[in-house]
Amino acid sequence: MIRCTDVRKTYRLGDRRVEALRGASLEIAQPGFYAIMGQSGSGKSTLLHLLATLDRPDSGEIHIGGRAVHNLSEREATEFRRRGLGIVFQQFNLIPTMSAAENVELPGLLAGDPPHALRRRAEELLGMLGLADRADHRPEAMSGGEQQRVAIARSLLYSPPVLLADEPTGNLDSDNAERLWTLLGSLAAEREMTVLMVTHEPAAAAHCKRVFILQDGAVRGQIETEGLDAAGVAARYQQTLG
Repeated sequence: MIRCTDVRKTYRLGDRRVEALRGASLEIAQPGFYAIMGQSGSGKSTLLHLLATLDRPDSGEIHIGGRAVHNLSEREATEFRRRGLGIVFQQFNLIPTMSAAENVELPGLLAGDPPHALRRRAEELLGMLGLADRADHRPEAMSGGEQQRVAIARSLLYSPPVLLADEPTGNLDSDNAERLWTLLGSLAAEREMTVLMVTHEPAAAAHCKRVFILQDGAVRGQIETEGLDAAGVAARYQQTLG
């Protein structure tokens, strides 16, 4: 489903060159809930943005669903994101003047899809995520956890095989974070999706099937999490980094 091979990315900040990724490689062959874990500055968000085709690597290859995405044109990347990927960020990125249903419909409206079909799909997704009674509410009338679930519903509009989540619980309290991690795991299992989450939290990573450890722009190892709680993941993480 996802394969990265020797991916490198360098940014320029004034006169400085910052090597965000230094030959990162990983492979996910089966649907499931996975994580990329690393400290701030490890390159994990950069890698996720490259997977999401929001940026292009300087070198290396990225394949998603058998398709090479590292060299897509801007137009091809936009279409691929619309149909082939779901993307959820720490910020909910909801339009404040739109209802929950309208926010879910937005990608389809921009693509020119029929409004009636979009409304049915939005209501289906909101109902699936326990938000049927919030369809007509604007973001300001919803909790942070509810807003993030709306963002997830929007990302599922076209039933993508891959969902990417960049620190999706960063703005949530611990109870809502736990609910969201459980929800992402359920989506991966029930819809046979590949869900890949960037996190620095062992509690989040413990919900995943496998955790890829990123340090200094490269994948240093991975953790199989079966039987591990947050403390177990944290201990394995420290062992991997040495």
